[in-house]
Amino acid sequence: MSNDEPGARVLVVEDEPKVAAFVSEALSEFGFRPHSVASGEEGLDELSSNSYDALILDVMLPGMDGFELLKRAKQGGVQVPTILLTARDALDDRVTGLDLGADDYLPKPFELAELMARLRAILRRHSSNLKWLTIGDLTLDPVSRTVTRNHKRVDLTAREFSLLELMMRNRGRTMSRNEIMQVVWDDPHAASNVIPVYINYLRAKIEGSGKPRLIHTVRGIGYVLELRDAHATESQA
Repeated sequence: MSNDEPGARVLVVEDEPKVAAFVSEALSEFGFRPHSVASGEEGLDELSSNSYDALILDVMLPGMDGFELLKRAKQGGVQVPTILLTARDALDDRVTGLDLGADDYLPKPFELAELMARLRAILRRHSSNLKWLTIGDLTLDPVSRTVTRNHKRVDLTAREFSLLELMMRNRGRTMSRNEIMQVVWDDPHAASNVIPVYINYLRAKIEGSGKPRLIHTVRGIGYVLELRDAHATESQA
Protein backbone atom coordinates (compact mmCIF):
# COMPACT_ATOMS: atom_id res chain seq x y z
CA MET A 1 0.00 0.00 0.00
CA SER A 2 1.47 3.35 -0.94
CA ASN A 3 1.52 6.35 1.33
CA ASP A 4 -0.85 8.32 -0.86
CA GLU A 5 -3.52 5.67 -0.33
CA PRO A 6 -4.34 5.94 3.38
CA GLY A 7 -4.76 2.63 5.19
CA ALA A 8 -5.77 1.71 8.72
CA ARG A 9 -5.56 4.57 11.22
CA VAL A 10 -3.32 3.60 14.15
CA LEU A 11 -2.94 5.42 17.46
CA VAL A 12 0.51 5.13 19.06
CA VAL A 13 0.69 5.94 22.79
CA GLU A 14 4.39 6.09 23.68
CA ASP A 15 6.21 8.53 25.96
CA GLU A 16 9.72 7.91 24.57
CA PRO A 17 10.03 10.35 21.63
CA LYS A 18 12.58 8.26 19.72
CA VAL A 19 10.49 5.10 20.00
CA ALA A 20 7.30 6.96 19.04
CA ALA A 21 8.98 8.50 15.99
CA PHE A 22 10.54 5.15 15.05
CA VAL A 23 7.22 3.31 15.20
CA SER A 24 5.25 6.10 13.48
CA GLU A 25 7.72 6.32 10.59
CA ALA A 26 7.57 2.56 10.12
CA LEU A 27 3.77 2.58 10.17
CA SER A 28 3.73 5.25 7.45
CA GLU A 29 6.18 3.25 5.35
CA PHE A 30 3.97 0.18 5.65
CA GLY A 31 0.93 2.16 4.49
CA PHE A 32 -0.77 2.82 7.82
CA ARG A 33 -1.90 6.25 9.08
CA PRO A 34 -0.26 6.81 12.48
CA HIS A 35 -1.04 9.42 15.10
CA SER A 36 1.19 9.60 18.17
CA VAL A 37 0.59 10.93 21.69
CA ALA A 38 2.89 10.80 24.72
CA SER A 39 0.62 10.14 27.71
CA GLY A 40 -2.20 7.91 28.85
CA GLU A 41 -4.48 10.88 29.34
CA GLU A 42 -3.91 12.05 25.76
CA GLY A 43 -4.41 8.51 24.50
CA LEU A 44 -7.72 8.09 26.30
CA ASP A 45 -8.91 11.45 24.99
CA GLU A 46 -8.00 10.45 21.43
CA LEU A 47 -9.80 7.13 21.69
CA SER A 48 -12.87 8.83 23.16
CA SER A 49 -13.12 11.50 20.48
CA ASN A 50 -11.75 9.91 17.30
CA SER A 51 -12.03 6.63 15.42
CA TYR A 52 -8.97 4.36 15.18
CA ASP A 53 -8.53 0.95 13.59
CA ALA A 54 -5.78 -0.17 15.99
CA LEU A 55 -3.89 0.92 19.11
CA ILE A 56 -0.18 0.44 19.85
CA LEU A 57 0.12 1.11 23.56
CA ASP A 58 3.15 1.40 25.82
CA VAL A 59 2.44 0.09 29.32
CA MET A 60 4.98 2.16 31.27
CA LEU A 61 3.57 5.65 30.81
CA PRO A 62 3.83 8.58 33.23
CA GLY A 63 0.64 9.21 35.18
CA MET A 64 -2.03 6.95 33.73
CA ASP A 65 -0.23 3.77 32.61
CA GLY A 66 -1.21 1.62 29.67
CA PHE A 67 -3.18 -0.85 31.76
CA GLU A 68 -5.32 1.92 33.25
CA LEU A 69 -5.83 3.51 29.83
CA LEU A 70 -6.99 0.21 28.38
CA LYS A 71 -9.30 -0.40 31.34
CA ARG A 72 -10.93 3.03 31.10
CA ALA A 73 -11.26 2.82 27.32
CA LYS A 74 -13.10 -0.51 27.61
CA GLN A 75 -15.33 0.88 30.35
CA GLY A 76 -16.16 3.78 28.04
CA GLY A 77 -17.25 1.40 25.30
CA VAL A 78 -14.17 1.86 23.10
CA GLN A 79 -13.36 -1.32 21.23
CA VAL A 80 -10.09 -1.15 19.29
CA PRO A 81 -7.57 -3.90 18.43
CA THR A 82 -4.60 -3.36 20.76
CA ILE A 83 -0.93 -4.34 20.90
CA LEU A 84 0.86 -3.62 24.17
CA LEU A 85 4.52 -2.53 24.04
CA THR A 86 6.59 -2.59 27.19
CA ALA A 87 10.03 -3.25 28.61
CA ARG A 88 8.34 -5.51 31.15
CA ASP A 89 8.02 -9.11 29.99
CA ALA A 90 6.93 -10.79 33.22
CA LEU A 91 4.16 -13.35 32.87
CA ASP A 92 1.88 -11.47 35.28
CA ASP A 93 2.10 -8.31 33.15
CA ARG A 94 1.28 -10.21 29.98
CA VAL A 95 -1.70 -11.88 31.66
CA THR A 96 -2.91 -8.53 33.05
CA GLY A 97 -2.78 -6.89 29.64
CA LEU A 98 -4.57 -9.73 27.89
CA ASP A 99 -7.22 -9.92 30.62
CA LEU A 100 -7.89 -6.21 30.16
CA GLY A 101 -8.65 -6.80 26.50
CA ALA A 102 -5.34 -6.39 24.67
CA ASP A 103 -5.02 -8.57 21.58
CA ASP A 104 -1.26 -9.02 21.65
CA TYR A 105 1.83 -8.23 23.71
CA LEU A 106 5.31 -7.37 22.43
CA PRO A 107 8.19 -6.76 24.88
CA LYS A 108 10.85 -4.15 24.12
CA PRO A 109 13.19 -4.22 22.31
CA PHE A 110 11.28 -5.53 19.32
CA GLU A 111 11.78 -5.91 15.59
CA LEU A 112 9.68 -3.62 13.41
CA ALA A 113 8.89 -6.44 11.01
CA GLU A 114 7.39 -8.44 13.86
CA LEU A 115 5.35 -5.47 15.07
CA MET A 116 3.95 -4.89 11.58
CA ALA A 117 3.13 -8.59 11.18
CA ARG A 118 1.33 -8.66 14.51
CA LEU A 119 -0.55 -5.48 13.63
CA ARG A 120 -1.73 -6.94 10.33
CA ALA A 121 -2.76 -10.12 12.15
CA ILE A 122 -4.96 -8.39 14.73
CA LEU A 123 -6.54 -6.26 12.01
CA ARG A 124 -7.42 -9.42 10.10
CA ARG A 125 -8.87 -10.99 13.25
CA HIS A 126 -11.02 -7.92 13.76
CA SER A 127 -12.03 -7.67 10.12
CA SER A 128 -15.63 -8.22 11.21
CA ASN A 129 -15.44 -4.61 12.41
CA LEU A 130 -14.74 -3.57 8.83
CA LYS A 131 -18.26 -4.29 7.63
CA TRP A 132 -19.80 -2.38 4.78
CA LEU A 133 -21.09 1.06 5.68
CA THR A 134 -24.49 1.93 4.22
CA ILE A 135 -26.79 4.91 4.18
CA GLY A 136 -29.73 4.82 1.79
CA ASP A 137 -28.44 3.41 -1.49
CA LEU A 138 -24.85 4.50 -0.79
CA THR A 139 -22.48 1.72 0.26
CA LEU A 140 -18.81 1.83 1.23
CA ASP A 141 -16.62 -1.26 1.64
CA PRO A 142 -13.62 -0.44 3.91
CA VAL A 143 -11.80 -3.65 2.96
CA SER A 144 -11.89 -3.40 -0.83
CA ARG A 145 -12.08 0.43 -0.62
CA THR A 146 -14.96 0.59 -3.06
CA VAL A 147 -18.06 2.78 -3.09
CA THR A 148 -21.36 2.26 -4.87
CA ARG A 149 -24.53 4.29 -5.16
CA ASN A 150 -27.68 2.63 -6.45
CA HIS A 151 -25.48 -0.41 -7.22
CA LYS A 152 -23.22 1.64 -9.52
CA ARG A 153 -19.55 2.03 -8.65
CA VAL A 154 -18.34 5.51 -7.70
CA ASP A 155 -14.65 6.17 -8.34
CA LEU A 156 -13.05 8.25 -5.59
CA THR A 157 -9.53 9.44 -4.93
CA ALA A 158 -7.82 8.22 -1.73
CA ARG A 159 -8.58 11.51 0.03
CA GLU A 160 -12.22 11.54 -1.09
CA PHE A 161 -12.61 7.96 0.10
CA SER A 162 -11.16 8.78 3.53
CA LEU A 163 -13.45 11.78 3.87
CA LEU A 164 -16.53 9.79 2.90
CA GLU A 165 -15.59 6.90 5.21
CA LEU A 166 -15.18 9.30 8.14
CA MET A 167 -18.59 10.86 7.50
CA MET A 168 -20.29 7.49 7.07
CA ARG A 169 -18.81 6.21 10.32
CA ASN A 170 -20.21 9.33 11.97
CA ARG A 171 -23.53 9.46 10.11
CA GLY A 172 -26.05 11.79 11.67
CA ARG A 173 -23.39 13.67 13.65
CA THR A 174 -22.27 17.14 12.60
CA MET A 175 -18.50 17.24 12.16
CA SER A 176 -16.54 20.48 12.31
CA ARG A 177 -13.99 21.44 9.71
CA ASN A 178 -11.28 21.18 12.35
CA GLU A 179 -12.28 17.63 13.27
CA ILE A 180 -12.35 16.58 9.63
CA MET A 181 -8.98 18.21 9.05
CA GLN A 182 -7.39 16.40 12.00
CA VAL A 183 -8.64 12.98 10.95
CA VAL A 184 -8.50 13.03 7.15
CA TRP A 185 -5.55 15.34 6.55
CA ASP A 186 -3.71 14.82 9.88
CA ASP A 187 -1.71 17.92 8.94
CA PRO A 188 -1.83 21.03 11.15
CA HIS A 189 -0.42 23.13 8.31
CA ALA A 190 -3.08 22.21 5.75
CA ALA A 191 -5.51 25.00 4.89
CA SER A 192 -9.02 24.36 6.24
CA ASN A 193 -10.58 25.88 3.12
CA VAL A 194 -9.60 22.72 1.26
CA ILE A 195 -12.46 20.86 3.00
CA PRO A 196 -15.33 22.61 1.15
CA VAL A 197 -13.50 21.82 -2.08
CA TYR A 198 -13.44 18.10 -1.27
CA ILE A 199 -17.02 18.19 0.00
CA ASN A 200 -18.03 19.52 -3.41
CA TYR A 201 -15.96 16.82 -5.13
CA LEU A 202 -17.84 14.17 -3.13
CA ARG A 203 -21.21 15.76 -3.79
CA ALA A 204 -20.55 15.81 -7.53
CA LYS A 205 -19.67 12.12 -7.50
CA ILE A 206 -22.28 10.66 -5.14
CA GLU A 207 -25.15 13.13 -5.52
CA GLY A 208 -25.08 13.83 -9.24
CA SER A 209 -27.82 12.97 -11.73
CA GLY A 210 -30.63 14.04 -9.42
CA LYS A 211 -29.83 11.60 -6.60
CA PRO A 212 -31.06 12.63 -3.13
CA ARG A 213 -28.56 14.75 -1.20
CA LEU A 214 -26.71 13.03 1.64
CA ILE A 215 -24.00 15.54 2.62
CA HIS A 216 -25.45 18.60 4.31
CA THR A 217 -23.86 21.86 5.41
CA VAL A 218 -24.56 23.01 8.97
CA ARG A 219 -24.05 26.76 8.93
CA GLY A 220 -21.15 27.93 11.07
CA ILE A 221 -20.30 24.40 12.26
CA GLY A 222 -19.43 21.90 9.55
CA TYR A 223 -21.02 19.01 7.71
CA VAL A 224 -23.23 16.02 8.39
CA LEU A 225 -24.02 12.91 6.37
CA GLU A 226 -27.63 11.80 6.75
CA LEU A 227 -30.87 11.11 4.94
CA ARG A 228 -33.24 14.08 5.06
CA ASP A 229 -36.59 15.10 3.72
CA ALA A 230 -36.12 16.13 0.11
CA HIS A 231 -37.76 19.50 0.88
CA ALA A 232 -35.40 20.36 3.74
CA THR A 233 -33.36 23.48 3.15
CA GLU A 234 -29.70 24.12 3.83
CA SER A 235 -26.86 26.44 2.97
CA GLN A 236 -24.33 25.28 0.45
CA ALA A 237 -20.61 24.78 1.11
